[in-house]
Amino acid sequence: MLTSGEIVELELGTPEGREAGFRHPAVLVTAQRILDAEPSVVHVVPLTTTIRRFDSEITIEPDEVNGLETTSSAQCQHIRAISPARINNVRGNVGTVNLAQLRENLAIILDLP
Repeated sequence: MLTSGEIVELELGTPEGREAGFRHPAVLVTAQRILDAEPSVVHVVPLTTTIRRFDSEITIEPDEVNGLETTSSAQCQHIRAISPARINNVRGNVGTVNLAQLRENLAIILDLP
C-alpha cells in the first residue's frame, strides 16, 4: 500500500517541453484517505538534483528516512497525475514537515484556500 510523502521511482515517459520525464524520483502527494481506497490515479511531484531555488520548489536534504543520496528539489510546478502502475520502487518518505511544505506550495500554485 502506498503512503503520502513516499519518494517513489517512476517512469514518466518522453517529456514535452520542460516537463519532467523518463525514469524519475517523485514525492507522492495524494491524500492518505484517497490512497487507502487504492485509486487508479495518484498525484506526484517530481524531484530533481538541479537546485534552481524557484519559489515553487522545496529543497529536500538526504537522510536515512527519505533514501535520497543528494540534495533534491521537489518541483511543485510539475505536479502530475499518474497511474500507480508507473511506480517501480519506493525509496523512503519525506516526512510530515516536507510534505506539509509541498502541499502548501501546491495550494499556492493551484490558488486553493
